[in-house]
Amino acid sequence: MELIWSKIPIKESEVCLSKVLRCGQTFRWKNINNVWTFSTSDRIILLKQDSSNIYYSQIMSHQNKSTTNDTKTIDFINDYLTLDIKLEKLYTQWKANHEPYKHKSSTSPFDSFTGIRTLRQDPWECLICFICSSNNNVKRISKMCDNLCVNFGNYINDYQGHSFYSFPTPKQLSGDDVETKLRNLGFGYRASYIYKTAKMFTNDEQFPNITLTNLNELRNKSYEESHAFLIQLCGVGPKVADCICLMSLDKSDIVPIDTHIYQIAIRDFKFKGKKDLKTLNLKLHSEIRQFFKNIFGDYAGWAQSVLFAADLSDLNNGINDVEPVKEEIKSIKNEVVKVVEKNTNKRKILSDVETNIKVETGSKKIKVSRSVKVEV
Repeated sequence: MELIWSKIPIKESEVCLSKVLRCGQTFRWKNINNVWTFSTSDRIILLKQDSSNIYYSQIMSHQNKSTTNDTKTIDFINDYLTLDIKLEKLYTQWKANHEPYKHKSSTSPFDSFTGIRTLRQDPWECLICFICSSNNNVKRISKMCDNLCVNFGNYINDYQGHSFYSFPTPKQLSGDDVETKLRNLGFGYRASYIYKTAKMFTNDEQFPNITLTNLNELRNKSYEESHAFLIQLCGVGPKVADCICLMSLDKSDIVPIDTHIYQIAIRDFKFKGKKDLKTLNLKLHSEIRQFFKNIFGDYAGWAQSVLFAADLSDLNNGINDVEPVKEEIKSIKNEVVKVVEKNTNKRKILSDVETNIKVETGSKKIKVSRSVKVEV
């Protein structure tokens, strides 16, 4: 299968894929031979990066006879990675705001962990994945999310010997045998939460207001209204609700609070509290969330993602174990670049696109597409 690659000129300081896709926000990206891979409902998204560019391609569903659909892929990337937000500017502000709390001898996390931005995920997928996250680690959550797709989603296509599936819909997760299957797959008590939440989204009679449309429209609602909607779902507590608000519902100032973030607040920011506290009540959740917002402002949730990543011992999480394939570009000819305008979900993106580049890599010849991003 011949892949056509397009390019988005963007520095690693604006988005670092190896960090942002492994810092506990998302759980379905796989690194295969140095290519980041992810499946939507109708394609496999492929990403790779160097210091100045993100390269993207796609493999369409086996049911789709068209060879490519670049427009939908770039729209997904721009929206998912929130590329209209200038991250370097935010880092400069966060670093200055962090300075009064930083030990003189220590390095600021905003210097050592650059390129971490908050993703804009599909709300349904984000909801179910974070139900899986309860009392869990990233490696196991990733395995659970993979099992959800393989056992309940639709087959999309193959890449490098790996099969990819769509994330299952509420209907696909609300069948009578779903809970039993999930328990057999090792989901434990989360099996009941996932099944019952899916049933709520498919039972119009009993839960007329719990729909995917209403879930998606929370992006335009207040934090309080969004949180209240989410907290009524099975397996969704205050922290999970806040994760969903931050990572899929555009609530950029919301800081999800757990004992880990609580300890960071005490250790690194002089928040007054008990160091050995095991559980947090709603009052503490609210106080710490406001504490971080007072320091970092409207993008406090984004800043918290950097602090969280800096505190992790292993951003690789033990799951990027495929050896990369080295590629050497020997020649590039006949390059044609065209600028197009994209619009995604109220976010206006001016970006790239089209390629007629012939590239030789070793003994193979492939087509590679280059793109240019323009801002006005």
